[in-house]
Amino acid sequence: MATQESVSTDGARPQGSGARPEMKRELTRYASFAMAFGFVSIATGIFTTYGSVLNSSGPRGIFAWPIAVLGQLSVALVFGALAARIPISGYAYQWVSRLVNPVWGWIMGWISFSFLGVVVVAVDYTIASTILPELFQYQGTQQNAWAITAVVVLLQAVLVASSTRVTHSVNKTAVTIQLVGMIALTVLLFVVGGFSGKLDFGTLFQTAPVAEAGYYSLGTAGHVGPFALAFLLGAFTIVGFESAANLAEETRDPARVIPKAMVQAVLSLGVLGFLFLIAITALIEDPAKLAQSDTPVATVITAVLGSGIGKALLVLVVVSIFSCGLVITMSGTRLVWAMSRDERFPGWRALRKIHPRRGTPLNATLFIFLVAQAVLASFAMTTDALFSLFSAATLLPAIIYAGTVLMYVVKRKSLPPTQGFSLGRWEIPVIVVASVWLVYELLIFRDASFRDPWLYVLVLFAIGAVYFAFLLVRRGVAGLTMPDMADVDRALDASDDTDANASQATVPAPASAPADRTTEVSDR
Repeated sequence: MATQESVSTDGARPQGSGARPEMKRELTRYASFAMAFGFVSIATGIFTTYGSVLNSSGPRGIFAWPIAVLGQLSVALVFGALAARIPISGYAYQWVSRLVNPVWGWIMGWISFSFLGVVVVAVDYTIASTILPELFQYQGTQQNAWAITAVVVLLQAVLVASSTRVTHSVNKTAVTIQLVGMIALTVLLFVVGGFSGKLDFGTLFQTAPVAEAGYYSLGTAGHVGPFALAFLLGAFTIVGFESAANLAEETRDPARVIPKAMVQAVLSLGVLGFLFLIAITALIEDPAKLAQSDTPVATVITAVLGSGIGKALLVLVVVSIFSCGLVITMSGTRLVWAMSRDERFPGWRALRKIHPRRGTPLNATLFIFLVAQAVLASFAMTTDALFSLFSAATLLPAIIYAGTVLMYVVKRKSLPPTQGFSLGRWEIPVIVVASVWLVYELLIFRDASFRDPWLYVLVLFAIGAVYFAFLLVRRGVAGLTMPDMADVDRALDASDDTDANASQATVPAPASAPADRTTEVSDR
């Protein structure tokens, strides 16, 4: 690849033959936190999965939440340790490519792409299939859910393609609304429920509509026990915090900001989400009857606070879900762009381009939009589309997390120096907790009910295998080589000089992607 390119005064780099396109650093600390928080979105996750967990595990299933949060927090800490050492867009794809080898890195990138392609549909489909029918009191069907989801995906893609600054502004506003709204709603539920006498903490320990016998069973080779299925609530919701790492090259002081953003997002969402779950569950009058509702959370809130508050909650959820899909779309475009910049993605010549005026990867955004529409078409007409979508969107990140943590375990002694975050003496306990949690989570997917998600994974893997075989035949393994860690450090150092002299016309571009270097700390 060529390593010369022009730099304009605003930091945007024009496209040219062989140029390595880069984007401006616009993300502040709160914007980075909002990326992680917006992707996770407890309003989205709880609304999407609470009904399924109520049917499979009963009210008692909410006690799987804090365990899942602890497991996902340990994963976020490992990701933070990696992001502080290699702050490059593409997160797990970049880390594995450099620390293991380019073959495994490409596989990780393709799995990440597969996850982002399905999870945006999973969250947006919730708006069309469960929220809007309740909000506007109309009969939801597979056809209108498909059409509405397609429009929502289109709106998110248009925003992401038009302006990074506007996208972040919309997301920060939505995250602020979600934070304030969920805190106020949780407090209101406890207060009103307590004064009205409807708050019954005994409900938290009921299993209905699930039988008490065998509730904690480990299950069989093709069947999972009721309590194990409850982990899907936390595993689906507390996911996507790594989106902050995927925008490392657009974040100021990324090696310090991103690890904190991921950890803070998981902790805040974990605590707030559990308090909300306790409030909702303690206010259930008849768990077996509520399990039949399409929108059990809204049903409880409406019964306690009235239809006006119930409608307001649904509006809050729509805002939260739209923000979540927006962040996912942005994260997906950045991954496709990062892999295309390294000439490793189908159609990379077009997908690596940055729009000269908007400063966004316009072609990559269009590609993610088309992929989302294809995924939607594949799932939309199934009888249990929402369950299949969120199951696939839980299975894929579990695979990504497990592969990344395993890589960290094997390569942690040869990692480059930290630039702002370190696990220190907590490294071994964190690794143990993350490993045990991820193995357990993956074992849940042996249940026969997850056949469709596994089918989606296998189909996407097959498509990826065909393209990767083409790459190997055409270039060989040597043609996929990524810069090693020393090269990454040198490139980061060189980019400091680039940023300091941004007003100069021409500078040599580094062989690898990052465009900033943070101050190193004493634990280097």
